[in-house]
Amino acid sequence: MTELLVRLFIKNSDDVKSTRVRISYGNLGAVTGIVCNLLLCAVKIAAGAVIGSMSVVADGLNNLSDMGSSVISMIGFRLSNKPADADHPFGHGRMEYLSAFTVSVFILIVGAELLISAIKAIVYGTPAPEFSKLALIILALSIAVKLWMFLFNRKLGKRIDSPALIATARDSLNDCVSTLAILVCAVISMNVYLSFNLDAIVSVGVAAFILWSGIGTIKETIGELLGRPPSPELIADIEHGIMAFDGFLGVHDLIIHNYGPGRQFASVHVEVPQDTDIVKCHEQIDICEKVVGEKCGISLVIHMDPVNVNDESVLIAKQEMIDVIKSINEDLTLHDFRMTPPADERTNLIFDVVVPNSVKLTEKELDEQIKRLAKQKNKSYECVITYDRSYV
Repeated sequence: MTELLVRLFIKNSDDVKSTRVRISYGNLGAVTGIVCNLLLCAVKIAAGAVIGSMSVVADGLNNLSDMGSSVISMIGFRLSNKPADADHPFGHGRMEYLSAFTVSVFILIVGAELLISAIKAIVYGTPAPEFSKLALIILALSIAVKLWMFLFNRKLGKRIDSPALIATARDSLNDCVSTLAILVCAVISMNVYLSFNLDAIVSVGVAAFILWSGIGTIKETIGELLGRPPSPELIADIEHGIMAFDGFLGVHDLIIHNYGPGRQFASVHVEVPQDTDIVKCHEQIDICEKVVGEKCGISLVIHMDPVNVNDESVLIAKQEMIDVIKSINEDLTLHDFRMTPPADERTNLIFDVVVPNSVKLTEKELDEQIKRLAKQKNKSYECVITYDRSYV
C-alpha cells in the first residue's frame, strides 16, 4: 500500500534529496494522517459516548491531536524547505526539527490529560463502562489502522531522513499500544466481574506509556536542535572517501554542522607530504571535495596540512610522542607534528592532541603528564601542545 501511494502521488520519488520530492513525501504523510485520524476520532468518540467509556473517548481525542500533529508536520515541511535568505544563509531545514518537537509536545499533553482523568476516576470511584461487541470491533479496527500508519510513516521518514515523520510514526505506535490496552480491558470487563474500575487503571498505564514516549521524542528533537554528533557511518564514509585519493596521508579535525535534513556542511584537515606539488595537490583536493561531498550529501571544505615524511629524526620523535599519549589513554590522537632541528639542550616538538570526551583528565593534567613522559624519552624534548576537542 505504501509503495502504491508513493507511486501515485510522488513524482520522481527516488530523488529524495530534491526539495520538491521531500515536500511531496511530507504532504503525503500528513494528508494520510489527517484523513485516517479524523475518521478514527469521529468513530471512537461516538462509540465512547454511547458506552460511557472514558478510555475510548480519550483514545478518540488522542486521534484528534494526532490530526493536529499531521497539520503541524505539513507546515513544518513547507517551512523547512524554504530557500536560504539573508537572515538564514543555511536555509530553514531546522524547522523540521521544530515541527517534530511540537508533535512531541502534543504527545505529552494528551498523556497528561489522560493521566489526570484516570486518576480522578480512581479517586472518585467512577464506575467502569460497559463495553459492547461494537466497541471491540471499533478498537480492533483502530489498532489495524494505526499499525499501518506506524509502518507507513516510519518507511517514509527513513526514506527521506525526516525527524518529523519518524516522530509521527512513534505517535502512531503509541496509539496502537494504548488502544490494544483498552481492547484487552474491554474483553476482560465483558467476561469477568470486577469490583474496581479496570478501565481507569488501564488508562493510567496507557498515559504513563504515552508520557514516556513523548519525553523520549522530545529528547531526540532537542538533541538535533542543540547539535548531535554525526553518525559513525557518515564519518567513516567521509574519511574513507578522502583516503581513497593518492597522496593523502591522514585525516583529522573533521567537523560537521547540521542545519536540517539534507543540509550538512563539513570541514576537515588532510595531511600531505610537505614536498608535494602544491598546484597538483590543490587540484586533487578540489576534486576530492566534489566527489566525497556529492557521495555523502554534504558541502565539504578541505584544509591541507603539509607534514614531513622524509626526515628520519622527525618520524622517530613523532612515533615516540604517539607512544607517550597512548600510554596515558588509548583514545588520544596526535596530528600536525613538527620539530625544530635536534639539539642537546632543547628540541621543540610542536603538535596537536585531540582529547575525546572519554578522556576525563584536564588539559593541565594531560600537559604535565605528556611533558614529563617526553623528557623520559629525550631530555632535550620541549613540547608545545595545542589541545583539540573531538566534534565527531
